[in-house]
Amino acid sequence: MAQDNLEHDGARADLCRLLAACYYEPAPEFAEEKLFDSMAAAAARIDADFAVRAQQLGEAFAAEKLQDLLVDYTRLFLGPLDMRAKPYGSVWQGDRQGLMQESTMAVQHLYAEGGFEIDEGFRDLPDHIAAELEFLYLLIFRETEALRNGDLEALEAMAALRRRFLAEHLGAWAGPFTTAVKAGAETAFYRELAELTSRFVASERLRAGH
Repeated sequence: MAQDNLEHDGARADLCRLLAACYYEPAPEFAEEKLFDSMAAAAARIDADFAVRAQQLGEAFAAEKLQDLLVDYTRLFLGPLDMRAKPYGSVWQGDRQGLMQESTMAVQHLYAEGGFEIDEGFRDLPDHIAAELEFLYLLIFRETEALRNGDLEALEAMAALRRRFLAEHLGAWAGPFTTAVKAGAETAFYRELAELTSRFVASERLRAGH
């Protein structure tokens, strides 16, 4: 039973990490590195609906021309004039206009508390959807490792931090953000990505008691 829990939690971590990767600029490496095969395998260990959604996401990527995905990615997340779905927590938690608000500073404090350092090559804001998903991945991964090692103190610390993060940050804005992605996307890939992200974060919120 304990092993089943570890495998399930490891799959949650994997799915979260792979979802984060999908919010970077689309590239041939997505297919070459079998990102969607890995995602489908992780999703199948969590939930049958997630497995179906992950398969549909991979199929949607394969069906689109890379140039069309790049255009949609730019239109949705980069602008420059009018991003259809600004990928920053501060936008959805604040006045929906400004960036680098109090919520951005707050999430940086949580990152520091969790020992999470954003890679030097990451040239975006710390409350970008990819960064927040990667932080959630790290928390789930460290929680799973603490459980595997019987480290109850670390287990509770990571679990508490995960609950706070979902309540105050990612879980509070992923819903409206993914709704905007689905409304603004012109490719099936980004609509499927938003749907799977929404369902995954909602399941994590429910697990955390929110």
